[in-house]
Amino acid sequence: MSRTTSPTAQDFVPFATAALDFHRALNIPAGPLVTTRAELDALHAHLVALHAVLDAHTRRTGQLIPAEGDQLRTARTRIWQAADHVHATYHAAPRPDSGEVPEPEACRAGLPEGAPELTICQRHQRTAHLVRRRTTPADLHAPFTGLTRR
Repeated sequence: MSRTTSPTAQDFVPFATAALDFHRALNIPAGPLVTTRAELDALHAHLVALHAVLDAHTRRTGQLIPAEGDQLRTARTRIWQAADHVHATYHAAPRPDSGEVPEPEACRAGLPEGAPELTICQRHQRTAHLVRRRTTPADLHAPFTGLTRR
């Protein structure tokens, strides 16, 4: 790459995909049977970053090509839903120090677990704020994802 040209998304997204594939191939077959909280935290960070990329594309593209914008908006919503599920899974996973699994009531009550465990919650809350501003509750709970605009 020349020093005068700026890198584009096409330069880095394939590397991110390859890194995930490499991680899966190396760590999942030989790793523990239960996903660790550290792994869930890393997956959540990845999903939130992917959500941010899709959000940027959605905002730009939707103004120019509405049908493509609708599809990107739906993908962005589904990525958020995946991040939300991973966040919930993190709180249901055994704690590394004690092996204790938190009670569902403790997670619903929003009891902080302290640093560094609170980092995933802070990231999730920042993204949730953005999601609430750009997504309707109906979009988040829609059973059908095949939007079509003609």
